[in-house]
Amino acid sequence: LGRDVFARVIYGARVSMWVGLLAVATSVVLSVTVGTLSGYFGGWVDIILQRAVDAFIAFPGLIFLLSIIAIFRDSHAPGLPKEGIFSTQVILLIISIGILLGVGASRIIRSTVLTVKGLTYIEASRSVGCGHLRMIFVHVLPNVLPPVITLATLGFGTAILFEASLSFLGFGVPPNIPSWGGMLNREARAFMTQAPWLALGPGITLSLAVFGFNMLGDALRDLLDPRLRGGSGTFQ
Repeated sequence: LGRDVFARVIYGARVSMWVGLLAVATSVVLSVTVGTLSGYFGGWVDIILQRAVDAFIAFPGLIFLLSIIAIFRDSHAPGLPKEGIFSTQVILLIISIGILLGVGASRIIRSTVLTVKGLTYIEASRSVGCGHLRMIFVHVLPNVLPPVITLATLGFGTAILFEASLSFLGFGVPPNIPSWGGMLNREARAFMTQAPWLALGPGITLSLAVFGFNMLGDALRDLLDPRLRGGSGTFQ
């Protein structure tokens, strides 16, 4: 069709970055909220939230995304454009990926909150009469930030891969918007033997992007986790 593969790969990076960034932001809000409430309050709050998390994790992630998008893909939210990078279908894709990543990450946040909750300064703060809100926002959440940052970085690559997978299957970004997964689905599948660059361009770029964010997440984990630096094993 005379399309410039290089230009479409560059524009597809914009789509993938926006979807990944907003999906990770959604997952961070969800995972921190669920993990903090579950780990801090414990009791019946922990039981209800963790059983809901267990039920959600038991459902295959890709099937969940396909089901949600298949149900709501023809709906249109008022105030959002019908086409473009911020259309209803793209926003639905972002929210679905964010929920999928956030629910799984909430368990790691919960375990970190349980560790922080048992530290001495938490007991000292409670003994001088600190309320729940002050305990959570002043004493607990700042010490949970290192694993949150690491999970967000690692989740960025996963979100990009989910978006590419759904676009490859025809359930992701609309066909009129260039995306790496969509480029692998249409022209690349039909003419890969005659013009292999149609698949190599978006494929290599997607692989490098996911690999780069995974390496960045591993580096941040090594940098922010005191246990991997020979520290005391607690976030102070």
